[in-house]
Amino acid sequence: MGIEHIPVLFEEVLAVLDPKAGERYIDCTVGAGGHAAGILERSQPDGRLLGLDADPEALRIAARRLERYASRFVLVNDNFVNLGSVARASGFFPVDGILFDLGVSSMQLDSLERGFSFRADAPLDMRFGPQQRVTAYDLIDELSEQELAAIIARYGEEPRAKAIARAIVAARQKEPIRRTGQLTKIIERVVPSHGKIHPATRTFQALRIAVNDELENLESALGQAVEILAPGGRMAVMSFHSLEDRVVKQFFALESSGCICPPRLPICTCDHRPRLAVSTRKPIVPSEDEKRQNPRSRSAKLRAARRLA
Repeated sequence: MGIEHIPVLFEEVLAVLDPKAGERYIDCTVGAGGHAAGILERSQPDGRLLGLDADPEALRIAARRLERYASRFVLVNDNFVNLGSVARASGFFPVDGILFDLGVSSMQLDSLERGFSFRADAPLDMRFGPQQRVTAYDLIDELSEQELAAIIARYGEEPRAKAIARAIVAARQKEPIRRTGQLTKIIERVVPSHGKIHPATRTFQALRIAVNDELENLESALGQAVEILAPGGRMAVMSFHSLEDRVVKQFFALESSGCICPPRLPICTCDHRPRLAVSTRKPIVPSEDEKRQNPRSRSAKLRAARRLA
């Protein structure tokens, strides 16, 4: 992906965040810097931005894209699971806007050696950052059949998870499964091909989510985001599959609710108070034009909320 690529739901994200001069923003997955550039441009002359990314290559590309705003941004090589501590250490507390652009970037999909895609043969890696210890190969090589089936079923929502896990374990007894091409062929022998979805899609998604602890990290980071948002601050979260969107939807529902006691209790004992007001009754999705121009945008869903006083 070239650094001039327009990111998914670009105008919609900026409309939700509503950047203004003098405000501070955090892009939790800065990627190639597309959304970050838009935030900095519209918060001129003195809006500031902190960009996080677990991928050091992404930060190098973002730094080049954002160089004309050199005095107004800070980039940190870290996972957003550490959002709260990084924000405070970088002087971004409180902040006026936070963006999460979840999922795998085009750069990562197009980088064959990262092993995210089943469409090219590459090492089974799938880590967002090289500092992470566990790779997809480690999971494939070490987990039991039951553990593999559980991951593929939970994170991939794959109906044939047990059959795929059984085939993987049988295959690795003959030789190590080190490459995406090997794994793809194993899955293709088990899962019938029909429609537009490749038989390996769900399994690769599941392994990537497990390798990077994506759902657990997202839940943690959303809670930290609320803590560092200023009153009136805006949060935008763009997800690309149903599991992520469900986490975001449930989090927003909880944080915008009053009492969360079980209905059977006669009086409230939770003392829960809403911290967010949800700005999007339904998620914002790409237009048909955007989906035609960028097929990778087709599953995107944008949800937003505002921090209450």
